[in-house]
Amino acid sequence: MLKFIIKTHRTGTIYSQPHLFILNKGMNSGKPQKEPFTNSFVIIFENEEDFDTINLTAYALWKTKFWHQFLRGSVIPFLSLYEIRKEFSIKVNQEVKDHKEHLKNVQALKLLEQSEKRFNENLNLINDMRRVILYRYCKR
Repeated sequence: MLKFIIKTHRTGTIYSQPHLFILNKGMNSGKPQKEPFTNSFVIIFENEEDFDTINLTAYALWKTKFWHQFLRGSVIPFLSLYEIRKEFSIKVNQEVKDHKEHLKNVQALKLLEQSEKRFNENLNLINDMRRVILYRYCKR
């Protein structure tokens, strides 16, 4: 079982252990990131190996808009710390139970991320070449 602590991030706090930030306000609530948000929770783990599991789970929950059902507030929606702790722990424990499939998913997502990066680099090169060719017409 993975051990982690979820608490509210305070601006200026430096964490010595591996950690991940989760946005807690707005329609992007639940978005994980390595750098702190202004309004965020922090998940602190005991070791670096837990990072992949927790990061993937956090990313999946955000991408599938899982947290939208727990948003509160009428003007600026937000997530409560209680709901994050409760639901996130349940989801992480479900992932740990099926560890082999989880490892396959992590590998597949890493490969997709690398492919996406290469694709974006190629797209940028194509756009640069298009721009160079079009600039030739402007110089005439």
